[in-house]
Amino acid sequence: RMETDCNPMELPNNTGFEEDSDYRDFEGTDVKDMRLEAEAVVNDVLFAVSNMFVSKTLPCAEDVAYINVETRERNRYCLELTEAGLRIVAYDFDQTDDRLQTPYHETVYSLLDSLSPAYREVFGNALLQRLEALKKESQS
Repeated sequence: RMETDCNPMELPNNTGFEEDSDYRDFEGTDVKDMRLEAEAVVNDVLFAVSNMFVSKTLPCAEDVAYINVETRERNRYCLELTEAGLRIVAYDFDQTDDRLQTPYHETVYSLLDSLSPAYREVFGNALLQRLEALKKESQS
């Protein structure tokens, strides 16, 4: 058996992870709560979309959370967030459609970049402003 520094009493009984899984580096105690991860995703890009929030009606768990997003073009999506990344699971808030086979995106930035030209423009402008501010700081 593999030696670990974690106390087995700290592990939930239903982790479902085996020692040979990708989670061995987390040692059981640092497994992300996807709701917290989803809140961070929302806070990162909320300024560049019309509306975005973690779903209150779809179930969140340690391994999955759902985020509703409305782009500046007024298109609505429900996104699934897992360790694999983000993907569209429905074209409305608080819905999932098992027939949708959409690709995973590693980041919310790439997903929104593919969906919303207005997001791309707002995000790009914010980036330029930040770079300008950094440039001014370094010159003073």
